[in-house]
Amino acid sequence: MAVTQAVKGTVSRPEQSIIRSGPFGSRAPFWVLRNEMDNLLSRFSGEGGLTQAFDAVLDMSETDNEIEVRMDVPGIQPEEIEVEVTGNTLLITGERKEEKEEKGRTYHRIERSSGSFSRSMTLPCEVDSDQVEAQCDNGVLTISLPKSNLSKPHKITVKPKF
Repeated sequence: MAVTQAVKGTVSRPEQSIIRSGPFGSRAPFWVLRNEMDNLLSRFSGEGGLTQAFDAVLDMSETDNEIEVRMDVPGIQPEEIEVEVTGNTLLITGERKEEKEEKGRTYHRIERSSGSFSRSMTLPCEVDSDQVEAQCDNGVLTISLPKSNLSKPHKITVKPKF
């Protein structure tokens, strides 16, 4: 797994800032529809339907000292994931390798997706990019992004004027 600080870069996927609500999240009906369409098309084409790309979902949270991003990356090796911080933009890329079909085995359904993914998001504040850490454990990528001192809240005592 590589954590790098980039000076310039382009983003291959538009920023996704979805706020989930309710028991299944605000995008759940669209994901269900997409999966059903993929399943329907795969019956006719024998391929992966609308998309072959692996869709990595994530959560972003914030405390007074850091931003934490947790992304589900099951079946992806840490060395196949790259994390870049450019200013206040976080870019996560990786690839889930396709498993080879075995000869003599008939597949009735192939639903597990494979392929590359790229997620880019604007961070809510400036971070100390030299201190960013990324770990992958049990298929969950956790990225800790410490806030820069300029982004941390500072309490100012109000004094009476004499």
